[in-house]
Formats: sequence, structure tokens, C-alpha cells
Amino acid sequence: MPERVCVVAGVGPGNGTAFTRRFAREGYRVAMLARSAERLDKLAAEVPGARGWAIDIAERDAVVETFERIRADLGPVDVLVHNAAGGAFNEFMDLLPETLELTFRINMLSLLHCGQAAVPQMLERGGGAIVVIGNTSAWRGKAGYAGFAPTKAGQRILAQSMARSLGPQGIHVAYLVVDAVIDVPWARKAFADRPDEFFAQPDAIADAVWHVAHQERSAWTFEMDLRPFAESW
Repeated sequence: MPERVCVVAGVGPGNGTAFTRRFAREGYRVAMLARSAERLDKLAAEVPGARGWAIDIAERDAVVETFERIRADLGPVDVLVHNAAGGAFNEFMDLLPETLELTFRINMLSLLHCGQAAVPQMLERGGGAIVVIGNTSAWRGKAGYAGFAPTKAGQRILAQSMARSLGPQGIHVAYLVVDAVIDVPWARKAFADRPDEFFAQPDAIADAVWHVAHQERSAWTFEMDLRPFAESW
């Protein structure tokens, strides 16, 4: 059997790292995509089976070239976890057009680029899974989120269109709504007065991603929401 391959698009110190470790632990070869070569090199040295490609996944040519290199070096992609996110938290009248364009490129166009590069490889395998990491801004536009929420809502709808198009071809597309502050150092510092249960643990989110990516075909999930037990919603 060929080795299974997972691409994690958007590898930061929280969820992206947890996704990498979770899939590698299960025997996947993991292709990590991020802009920081230093972070990727450090993680690749720690996680057997993980390799990094430093790219901007909002750039289509770079994505196409990188996915071809992944196919040549590791094999066709089985799972894509789209974890890239760009945030801009502005009131509507303060929002610059170029800011909205930037978050659109990071949150939506990068999903289009990565998905279109991964799907032909998945079809070679006879199926696959694409798991998109979103948040509650995909459901509602709050004050101060004019530069962020519209692009996450668009990302969710794009994922839904992908699911309806690709599902009959054996490719499972799912959208995970994370309603939480992730437990990473900068968040602990920013919310220093909050108790442990305020934060969502990246390893727990990674367990949910693993589960969704490996659901039996007769019971696929499209949308799943995750939040700490003490979160008010």
C-alpha cells in the first residue's frame, strides 16, 4: 500500500502543529505549508514523516508548483487540512479596501488554490478528504469584524459548494467551526485573567479533524462546531 499523504496548509504554533503531529502519529507523511521556513524546519526535525514547504498559499502559481512537488516527493494527496486564516478586526467605516482584499486572499482564494491542486491527486487515489478550519465569524458579522467575517462566511459557502460537487466523486469536504480562543502563548498573554477552561486545546481540535477526515462514507459530516465546555453560546 502506498503511504498516505496529508497536506496541512497553514502551520502555526497551535492548530497547524497539532494537526501535523496527529496525522504523522497515525502513519501519514505530512506536507506542511506556511510562510515561515524557520518554523517548518524546526517542526520537520521534531516530527518523523513531516516535510515543510515555505510558500504563500494565496499565490496560485506557488500552490500549483508546490502540490506537484509534494506529489513527486511524497505521493498523491489523501487529505487536505486548510488551516490558513487572516484576521482584520476593523469597524466598517475604518476598513480599508486593501485590508478586505488581503483577508479574502488568505481565507478564500487560498482554499480555492489548494483545493483545485489537491482534488486531481485525490481522484487518483479514488477519494480523499478536505477539512476546512473556520470559526463563528462564518455564521455572523459582528461589529469590529467587517474585515474578517465576510471572508470566513464566503469560505464556508465555498466549502459547502465543494462538498456538494466533490462528494459524489468520493471526496469528503467538511467545515469545522471553532468557537474558541486557541491555547497558544500569545493568547495566554492576551487573556491572562482567564481560567484554563476558557481555551481550546489544539490537540483536542486535531482529534476532531482526524475523526472527520476518516468518517465512513455512509455518515459524512459537513459542518461541526467545537467549543470549550464553559464557553457561552
